[in-house]
Amino acid sequence: MSMIGLAGCGGSDESAEAEPETVLESGPVALLDAQRLTVLDQRIRYPKRTPVEISSEIRVLEPGQETGWRRNRVPNYVYVLEGSVTMDYDNGVTREFNAGDAYLEAQGVWHNGTNKSTAPVRLLTVHLGARGLNNVATRQ
Repeated sequence: MSMIGLAGCGGSDESAEAEPETVLESGPVALLDAQRLTVLDQRIRYPKRTPVEISSEIRVLEPGQETGWRRNRVPNYVYVLEGSVTMDYDNGVTREFNAGDAYLEAQGVWHNGTNKSTAPVRLLTVHLGARGLNNVATRQ
């Protein structure tokens, strides 16, 4: 199966010594906080149908694998567990999302994710849908 993914920031270290590994203190770590827009700066639109249904999945993209063109009908929260995925949107925007990135995927916009690396990509997606509504449309 396939999936999608938000870009992180990088910095440069000019010293020859390796930095010590960062250790997180105990307690929650916010991934998204009061997010109101998708990765393409769209307002989040919830399905009008009820009752609400939430589902989730972990998908793996092997090196060179693509998700196939798809369009989300409901809000989708994505967290990149491992690797790096490149997302191409049909409006000409391209984004790269890396391990540790969290974002809300675009809604109503066709997009395709590609693993351009030599290692697998693992993505956690949470679909905020409604009963009887297909969360994702795909192109044949």
